[in-house]
Amino acid sequence: MRFTSLKRRQPPPVIIISLIDVLIVMLIFLMVTTTFKNQPSLKLALPESKQTSREEANESLVVTISKQPPHYYFGQRAITFDQLKSEMLLAATADPEATLSIRPDKDATIDLLFRVLEAAKEAGIKPRVGIQTKTPDELN
Repeated sequence: MRFTSLKRRQPPPVIIISLIDVLIVMLIFLMVTTTFKNQPSLKLALPESKQTSREEANESLVVTISKQPPHYYFGQRAITFDQLKSEMLLAATADPEATLSIRPDKDATIDLLFRVLEAAKEAGIKPRVGIQTKTPDELN
């Protein structure tokens, strides 16, 4: 004799609204705690210098020189030397007070550095050129 009926049990309902709330809280937490770098994703070993930089100028142009091809980066974009020359010329005509900051790799050849300095001179940026190095604070 059977007193119970053979009803199929329903699986318990998954309350998805609370899971979405938890996901949104985690997303907001990750967005707030994440830091973003404004540097190329290029591993550079900057040359060392004993002097500290006198002023932190607003660099309107940043050129990174790498020891491996592609050798030149304008901002965060990899470019050829001819493109670099045209970009510098465009930037100099758009802003006559443009400054140039060069970030050379320690193991990059000096020829690459002189080519950038020569291109800057042709564009009219020659008197305000700075080269980024490691400061004594960064050496320790």
